[in-house]
Amino acid sequence: MRLGLFGGSFDPPHVGHLLMVQDARDRLGLDQVLVIPAAQQPLKGHEQTNPAHRLAMARACFADLPDVMVDPAEIQRGGLSFMVDTVADVRRRWPDAHLHLLVGRDVVPTLPRWKDIDRLLGQVTLVVMDRDGEGAAATASDREVVHGGVVAERLATRRVDVSSTEIRTRIRQGRSIRGFVTDAVATYIASTGLYLEQSRVVAPTDH
Repeated sequence: MRLGLFGGSFDPPHVGHLLMVQDARDRLGLDQVLVIPAAQQPLKGHEQTNPAHRLAMARACFADLPDVMVDPAEIQRGGLSFMVDTVADVRRRWPDAHLHLLVGRDVVPTLPRWKDIDRLLGQVTLVVMDRDGEGAAATASDREVVHGGVVAERLATRRVDVSSTEIRTRIRQGRSIRGFVTDAVATYIASTGLYLEQSRVVAPTDH
């Protein structure tokens, strides 16, 4: 079984995330992709949206994408989220799977700061995704050397100039996020008042 792992804050998840996962699934021939929202990103500040909200938005975003499952493992574990611990958990559940760790180009410079990075990279195939607009014709044949001489696969995905930071800013400014997120995510944000100055702090209880 070829299993992809795609972690992140997803604060909120947007169409760029959706297309990256879809391209990775199709181009790498993955049997399934686990989308894994972090409980708390170690390399980001503490002002992250409640994990239960981010989990609910991720489920809304990826609900209609076949062979993609939103995995609540890091949120259920709580505390700081380290991918090396998540991979160990995935290994227990799928002991025979070939794991592909999917990361964006911007993540590569941070790899030396990850917990037990050498052990982690010894257990997965690292796939570096570039949003350079060539996803429609890309293959996984390109390779590059990353941290510690590890050879990673390079996967070109479709370019979408959108970020979670921009979406949060647009919401605070009262501007439309149509086209930035799926309709289901937009509905969730509107119904909860997320990212507004006076946003509701009550989180869903179904993890």
